[in-house]
Amino acid sequence: MKSNELKSRLFFLFIFGVIISVLLLIFPFIEPIVLSYLKEYFGMSDAAMGNTIEVMLGNLVKFSKVVLWMCLVVAIVRFVNALIFATALGKAGNLELTTLLRNVLSIVIYVGAFFTFFKSQFPNTDLTSLFAGSTIIGVVIGLAMQDTLGNLFAGLAMQADQPFQIGDVITVPNKGTGVVESISWRGMKIRTFQNKIIVISNTVLGKDSIEVAPKDNLNARLVFFNTLYSASPTKTIHLIRDVVRQVENVSNKIRPIVRIRNLGDSGLDWEVKYWLEDYSKYNDTDALVRQRIWYAFQRETIHFAFPTRTLYHENQSLEPNFVESVNEIFERFSDVEIFEPLSDEETMKLAESCEAKIFSPNEPIVRKGQDGSSMFVVHRGSVNIQTMENGFAKTVATLHEGEYFGEMGLLTGEPRAATVVAAGETEVLEIKSKSIKPLFDKNPYLIEEFTKTIASRHKLLAEKPATTSELEVEKEGLFNSIRKFFGVK
Repeated sequence: MKSNELKSRLFFLFIFGVIISVLLLIFPFIEPIVLSYLKEYFGMSDAAMGNTIEVMLGNLVKFSKVVLWMCLVVAIVRFVNALIFATALGKAGNLELTTLLRNVLSIVIYVGAFFTFFKSQFPNTDLTSLFAGSTIIGVVIGLAMQDTLGNLFAGLAMQADQPFQIGDVITVPNKGTGVVESISWRGMKIRTFQNKIIVISNTVLGKDSIEVAPKDNLNARLVFFNTLYSASPTKTIHLIRDVVRQVENVSNKIRPIVRIRNLGDSGLDWEVKYWLEDYSKYNDTDALVRQRIWYAFQRETIHFAFPTRTLYHENQSLEPNFVESVNEIFERFSDVEIFEPLSDEETMKLAESCEAKIFSPNEPIVRKGQDGSSMFVVHRGSVNIQTMENGFAKTVATLHEGEYFGEMGLLTGEPRAATVVAAGETEVLEIKSKSIKPLFDKNPYLIEEFTKTIASRHKLLAEKPATTSELEVEKEGLFNSIRKFFGVK
């Protein structure tokens, strides 16, 4: 509660208290004046009638005092509630428990204060009959409000235990799954992943078993897939683990677990277990994990198992969905600037030894700082070159079909200088050092030609133009690095 609001409430409580106190103090002086006036006005000379009026007036004054005292108690209790519950307990973040405690304690104080003041003004009044009548009325009201009272006490029990909080993802059997939006004395509201609201009473929650995924906890998920028996388990484990770790919303605090669930009829049944930072997005994360697994299998030529029934056995190698002919790759390499020094025969050999790989949108192809021993040519799609700026990834360039990156890793083994991410579904052709080394061994002159091409490219990309002497020094250094990396004399 704000300081100004608290001061305002305190001021009004003081004024209200002064008014009530003044009224209580003047009652003894007003009572005889009013009694004398009534006797004169109605001409009540009879002593018995006068005594009756006096008794009635006295009872009215006493009851008025009880009412005034109760008004003062109500004002004080409301101020204390605002001071203690809204400031101290409100900071704990559990507003539902605060409201319930405030209401229950206020009712107890009001009832106790009323009977105390009533007994002080009417000491000879027997309250037994009043309690007896109240008991009967309470039984009737209790039966009529059985469900409401059940919700109230079930809500009190849950607020004390706090099995879940607002923002948690819960699953209630036969009701649904969603994010907790509000908790009250009557029940709870959850918003499903279809953006619908489900209202569940506290009595129902108290009877069912509830699955809770706390919002401030790393909750795990399982995704299942399968492979043919011919796929290497070790290769599959390492591949899927690395792929899943790079998926958004997957926590990097706990390493994903990839394991074989079963030896199925058609192949190996797998499960991958990973932990989410925001469990409310598990549907999208599960879908993205399955998508990344599919693309990883396409790149590494791993095949999913599916039910088959054959009448004969035939040895054949399965081809991935994305298969590029050698002629298509040759045509692509023929248009790449860095490969211009190669003859048609050398370009064909390079095309035969490269690997075509498919990446999903926003999936990293290489990361900054990784060891480099290959380069990539964009065959289909496009890629974004990214650097980190103030903790966020910033795209500094976009490469399209026919452009290449990672040439320094291929020729010198240098770590990757930037992160490259697929802009959309992208196919790249990867050329590894082992593929180009035979060309250098057979024709060392190619090293000098590659050096000139790379140096010219660096000169165009440089922010500050290099002088002739600086360019020659760079060429010489690059030439020596390539020779050393490939062991060419």
